[in-house]
Amino acid sequence: MQVLCDRVKRFSIVSFAALLTVNAIGLGALQARPLTPAEARRYSYGANLPDCGDPSVVSRIQSTFGQAEDEYWHSGLSILGFDKIDEIGYRTNGVDYIPRRYCVAQAVMNDQKLRTVSYSIGQDLGIIGWFGFGVEWCVAGLDREKAYAPNCKMARP
Repeated sequence: MQVLCDRVKRFSIVSFAALLTVNAIGLGALQARPLTPAEARRYSYGANLPDCGDPSVVSRIQSTFGQAEDEYWHSGLSILGFDKIDEIGYRTNGVDYIPRRYCVAQAVMNDQKLRTVSYSIGQDLGIIGWFGFGVEWCVAGLDREKAYAPNCKMARP
């Protein structure tokens, strides 16, 4: 009788393990969408992004920040330069999304204050989506409409 009980236990353990394996394989095949790397698509992305400290990137942030402060807020604030520029993420959303580089820097403002700027550089996110790269940025303490709230956290990976 003891031998029969041992065989039943062993059989049930083996069959349970086999059932778990089949379920794991089956669930792995069922995905919400296929994960195709952005470089392998019909209209592919080459992940050719400028560095965080590239002059074209920081000058774009400076100019668009100055325009927004002049036209909408009439504050007279402008960014004089950048310091401590660091990359904090690269393609952190996954390989099947538009390539993005996430950065953070200290902006030297004309009111003699240092403010943290969080920004992302995305491929083909320029004007009309075809020309070069796009830059989305947020200056901590100056996100008046709370678009990247709290404190520019949503502009980071």
